[in-house]
Amino acid sequence: MDEKRNALLTVGLVCAVLFVLGVADLCNSDRVYSESENRVLASRPVFSWESLLSGKYGDAYEEYMSDQFTGRDKWVGIKTRADILFRKKEVNGVYLGSDHYLIGVNDPEEYTQQMEDSRIVSLKKLVNRWDAKVMLVPTADNILTDKLPAFAPCYDETRLLAKVKESVGEENYIDVYSALQEHAGEPIYYRTDHHWTSLGAYYGFLAWADSMGKFPYPYNTAGMKTVSEDFQGTLQSRINVAWTKDKIQYFPETEKKPVTVTYDFADTADSLYAPEYLETKNQYGFFLNDNHAFIEIHTGYNAGKTLFVIKDSYANSMIPLLTAHYETIYVVDLRYFNGKLFQLMEQYEPEQGMDVLVLYDCIHFLEDFKFY
Repeated sequence: MDEKRNALLTVGLVCAVLFVLGVADLCNSDRVYSESENRVLASRPVFSWESLLSGKYGDAYEEYMSDQFTGRDKWVGIKTRADILFRKKEVNGVYLGSDHYLIGVNDPEEYTQQMEDSRIVSLKKLVNRWDAKVMLVPTADNILTDKLPAFAPCYDETRLLAKVKESVGEENYIDVYSALQEHAGEPIYYRTDHHWTSLGAYYGFLAWADSMGKFPYPYNTAGMKTVSEDFQGTLQSRINVAWTKDKIQYFPETEKKPVTVTYDFADTADSLYAPEYLETKNQYGFFLNDNHAFIEIHTGYNAGKTLFVIKDSYANSMIPLLTAHYETIYVVDLRYFNGKLFQLMEQYEPEQGMDVLVLYDCIHFLEDFKFY
């Protein structure tokens, strides 16, 4: 009799919790954007019998429920604390590495040979048409291997880089992997975010200059200016517990000459940096005013020299270093640009021609590199 009563009480308690959460979900409107995670949240999927039978509706609804679950951020934090208590080394797609490094999990099974080949075919079209230089930046799990938990699986980006190098040719390939590996003991990646730091971007800049046969502008790494000491990035947001804090730094030499920066054909600024982002969760937005479909930069350097950059957000902290080598820099982020890329490039190419740089981290290249 007691067992039956306990079972009924348990069922009743679970139903009551589900009822309260359900009512809360109905009362609260869906969130569009998560500032803590710096991403757009899933919206309620549109029902159709076709999507239901194919399984796409169920997958989309599961993602929607996960993103819009009431009190989601607090529940994630509670779960993370429990996982840490039980000495788990991977939480919500993040490895809890040594030396307080959070490193994003890149599941090898998600990045197939077919995906690699598809992206490389598109890349080769771009390189053949524009003689573009290609810099694919390895993510922290491939460089900071000593920080990973023992036996932690990760996608081997060296295979992708070898295929890219063979496809585009050594003269168009920029080997930033070796440059970063050589400096792996230095703070070249943030501890709480998936991006490289300004120091990491500087080593990428040196690799670019070497590939271009240019003498690099002499930036002083010892003179980097610190604008924030409390940065906690996207990886910290995914575990949602207090963690170590990172510094946001930049090279003040990039401000020696005046610049004009136009974002998305409309808003104009006189700086490569946006200090207002330092008061938000997304402090990495300090570089180039976060992400935009199209940016046009005019500098006081090297009259007649033009660069066209096709990029993801890794480029945001390196592009300021390139300004000392070009009078004009055009920047396009294919994640936000909906037009025809080659048509845009032809429109902005000067009569004397321009340099073209493709700059992505390896994972975003596989996930996001596509154009029309």
